[in-house]
Amino acid sequence: MSHSLDTERPDRGRSTNRRSSGELIRHWRQHRRLSQLELSVEVEVSTRHLSFIETGRSVPSREMVLRLAEYLEVPLRERNRLLLAAGHAPAYNESGLDAPELDSVKTALRQILAAHEPYPAVIVDRAWNIIDATSSIGLFANDVAPELTTPPMNAYRVSLHPEGMAPLIVNYPQWRAHLLHRLRRQAVITADPVVQALYDEVCAYPGGEPPTAAGPGAPAIPLQIRYGTEILSFVSTLATFGTAVDITLAEISIESFYPADKRTGQVLRELFGE
Repeated sequence: MSHSLDTERPDRGRSTNRRSSGELIRHWRQHRRLSQLELSVEVEVSTRHLSFIETGRSVPSREMVLRLAEYLEVPLRERNRLLLAAGHAPAYNESGLDAPELDSVKTALRQILAAHEPYPAVIVDRAWNIIDATSSIGLFANDVAPELTTPPMNAYRVSLHPEGMAPLIVNYPQWRAHLLHRLRRQAVITADPVVQALYDEVCAYPGGEPPTAAGPGAPAIPLQIRYGTEILSFVSTLATFGTAVDITLAEISIESFYPADKRTGQVLRELFGE
């Protein structure tokens, strides 16, 4: 697997903080592999007007910036940057998780974790730093080097570092390939340098052997870990808030692990209760 996104990552020769709104719009259009004609048809503006916006001959209105950003699926964080570059106020707040306006969100997240016990689940930010987790996630962090569990504990580092979970993962090449593919896709879609830096870091960890097949009839790639004399097997789901208009909320994900066989479920219930 390649450790570089040079053919797909954004131009880093010039900071996006110093780009004009037109340059940023052109960057996101090209990043989504769209022509000016294709984009202008979708957002119902003339190609001439879009060309004027991208070259700086016309400054886009607030409504036009938001319309273009919506179609181009620009992350909320970057939409604010587009608006500022065009001389408009940001449209999206970035609240801390301790902010009163996110109290209902915190309550919902706690309910999700409580309902998932005794099975493992983690709540992570955009860089996969763990915000909260079920008590059973300690099963994964068992025997992990202390420096990897120092806050902010990062799910990818803990999973793939040779002093983390890696030696305990039975199907490590297969699981590693799955995680790297997912992180690479996130880096490409979001063009987020923080995610890209994490991808570059974990790609450099040892263990790049070719992945094994999931096995005939397997519905999903499992996570198989050693726990004493047992081999526990999990499948996972990844959930996000689909209607978020706050940057912090939009960047939160919940990964939930479910037993892939009866024995794993039994062990989890014995260890962490119903």
